[in-house]
Amino acid sequence: MRAPASVAAGDGSRLGRRSAVFLLALLLSTAPLAGVRAEPGVRILDLPFTVSALRGSRSEVAVSVATSGLLPIVGATAGHAAGEEASAPVAVVWGDGGGAVLTLTGGAVTAKPIGREAVEGLTAAETPRGALPGTRRALSGPLSAYLTGRTHAPDGGAAATVLTIRERQPMAVSTDPKPVPIATATVPAGGEAVFAPLRPRLLRLAGRPALLAATLSGIDSGSLVLIDHPDAGGGWAVTARTPPQPGPPLKIAGIADFAGSGTLQAATVSAAGRLQLWTLQPDRIEPAGEAAGYAAGAGDADLAVTDPAGGGPPELVLPVAGRPEIALVTAKASLHERLRVTLPAPAANGIVVLGTGTAARLLVGLADGRVAVVAPDGGTP
Repeated sequence: MRAPASVAAGDGSRLGRRSAVFLLALLLSTAPLAGVRAEPGVRILDLPFTVSALRGSRSEVAVSVATSGLLPIVGATAGHAAGEEASAPVAVVWGDGGGAVLTLTGGAVTAKPIGREAVEGLTAAETPRGALPGTRRALSGPLSAYLTGRTHAPDGGAAATVLTIRERQPMAVSTDPKPVPIATATVPAGGEAVFAPLRPRLLRLAGRPALLAATLSGIDSGSLVLIDHPDAGGGWAVTARTPPQPGPPLKIAGIADFAGSGTLQAATVSAAGRLQLWTLQPDRIEPAGEAAGYAAGAGDADLAVTDPAGGGPPELVLPVAGRPEIALVTAKASLHERLRVTLPAPAANGIVVLGTGTAARLLVGLADGRVAVVAPDGGTP
């Protein structure tokens, strides 16, 4: 039986209103909202080799590339005070099949190939003669530091008994060629502890250079030690250490004023995935927060520290434990994640950053030998 015309018309009107509401909801769910940050973009770099190593702009390799004349690169920092790392506007990747210098221009990351022989020449200085094999030195101006005295860690792996510090001394101008005088000091980890096979970090505290390094004191415990001059004009020595921490070694993820308080802090990630923040003073290291669920990456691979737009405090970029993701972690007010980015494979071979603010691009060494480019604040990666 056919419905009356008035009823049929009412049904059609209701159906039309429902369709309009559904269409509006669909448009609102897909349209970008004003003031909402765009989702981060991810792309894979087109490289003709499998990447096994990645170095960032504050690495010795990047500065060597930028100042070697190998490529027409400008912007490397030549002069800096001891304890302040030099930087260059490039990153460097390599593997058995070759290498490449990565630069950022107009928001786009491009790769310029370099030969494997050139890479080997540039990276040779990272591990000085006598250093623990496979480790990297810290270098800042006339000051360098590296691990020496190979020994066994509590778990049977490699470790070092001392940290060797070398500093070029000023010399008078002369027409006669003379060797540059170098002062050398060796600092033990203290007690039964040994140094973990991880790169020490140079920094400046109270206006003078200092060093931060990771130590091992047992199979299940490790700590950070601060190495400074305890007395004016005195020698190098351990001036502060953290209590033993579970899940060693404590890999230093970055050093910066993460809280925005004007005080330098260090961030560490343990083998158990625990992120810890430490406030650094010349005579003490104080805990400043912790969070679980992160990964340290393979070996001594770098982890990134970014400079966000708007002058906010630096952020950490860390692999997420057990997932193909990276997290941008801020410590302003408290440790918390600002953003997570999903990747096509887990981050394992390091994370570095090119650029600052919204123009920054993250380079992530993936476990499968590829390199992902991430635009964390939107834009084309």
